[in-house]
Amino acid sequence: MKKTLLIGALFLFMFAAAGISVYANMDHSIKPTSAKNDGVIRVYGPGGPLGPMKEAAEKFTAETGIKVVVTAGPESNWIDSAKQDADIIYGGSEYMLRSFMLSNPGMINEKSLTELYPRAAGILVRKGNPKKIHSLEDLTKSGVKIVDVNGAGQLGLWEDLAGRKGLIGGISKNIDISVKSSAEAIELWKSNSKLDAWITYESWHYRLTDVTDLVELPEAEKLYRGTPIALTSITDNKKEAQQFVDFLKTEASHQVFQKWGWK
Repeated sequence: MKKTLLIGALFLFMFAAAGISVYANMDHSIKPTSAKNDGVIRVYGPGGPLGPMKEAAEKFTAETGIKVVVTAGPESNWIDSAKQDADIIYGGSEYMLRSFMLSNPGMINEKSLTELYPRAAGILVRKGNPKKIHSLEDLTKSGVKIVDVNGAGQLGLWEDLAGRKGLIGGISKNIDISVKSSAEAIELWKSNSKLDAWITYESWHYRLTDVTDLVELPEAEKLYRGTPIALTSITDNKKEAQQFVDFLKTEASHQVFQKWGWK
């Protein structure tokens, strides 16, 4: 009886050992489905340049057959995805992309950095301009309520404009609320009719024609900021991504950007 039990125990041990060996040699890692190597160029950046970037991407795809997917908005909404599959990153201003590079060291291929087109700052007001705002000076009038975007390519924008005319104090006292992104400013603009003005890029008017009028500043007072773009260091589509960047620098793409408020 003891001999039978001993033999049985030995077989159980051998069976268990074999099972453990097989299990140990199995690949238990969960392999994520990668969106890379599928021939799609993935572009990420802020919401400001989305209009012309998307339209230019559609033209590029029509001409080349290479699909381009543009994802835009506050960086926090797309950064996790971009770290996995971004081919191209663009900025809403030069400092914005440089800041991205500092926050994400090694992600941008610095040798590929290039500048697209500049865009001017202006004043967005309510349809019909009920507060009769026609200049920076008008923003200092009593009762004018201003929304300020303290970030998203607009950091210090109004101050740079006002400082040249000695209007920093007058405009500062009329800033009713400050937010971090244009998306927040748009939401407030649409939900709070008491806000009268927003010093931002003229280009935003072309995205908000139904709820804004544009007050253009005289050329001598205008302030321009750039639209930088670069390939990432993780792209698997370097040739195609560079092809798209080169397309963005053509006259046909320039005309698209001009239609959306760029110079």
